[in-house]
Amino acid sequence: MHRRLFLLSVLAAPMAQAEAFEFTLTEAEWRARLSDLAYRVLREEATERPNTSRLNNEKRPGTYHCKGCDLPVFSSAAKYDSGTGWPSFWEPLPDAVRTREDGGLIGSRTEVHCRRCGGHFGHVFKDGPPPTGLRYCINGIALQFVAV
Repeated sequence: MHRRLFLLSVLAAPMAQAEAFEFTLTEAEWRARLSDLAYRVLREEATERPNTSRLNNEKRPGTYHCKGCDLPVFSSAAKYDSGTGWPSFWEPLPDAVRTREDGGLIGSRTEVHCRRCGGHFGHVFKDGPPPTGLRYCINGIALQFVAV
């Protein structure tokens, strides 16, 4: 019985962290706006498979926007190849993301999400390059690249 309660509490954790955001849509509107995988990542905190994002090989100058609400969130100047299989950045644009502790099944991590719509981007780790020492490990499906 205790295992069931534990599993239910872990699975319900994202729902318990409901916040108010300036850009909101109904579930039906989100589903119409996003692909199935983008919906699962941005709205249900799923993770895309490594080495599947076309953004891994994106080298042009530009800006990465939230696919949910089009907020600019990362600059190509902060992108680097971390070797993890996901697009990685050493810092977000100012006032673009929010973080919170993600107490999942594999231990505590720091989740990164869009500050405007709450869409889940990925996680931030303290093993990145200078100057921040941070690695924002981001699901490419959650972003839209805009070249300059």
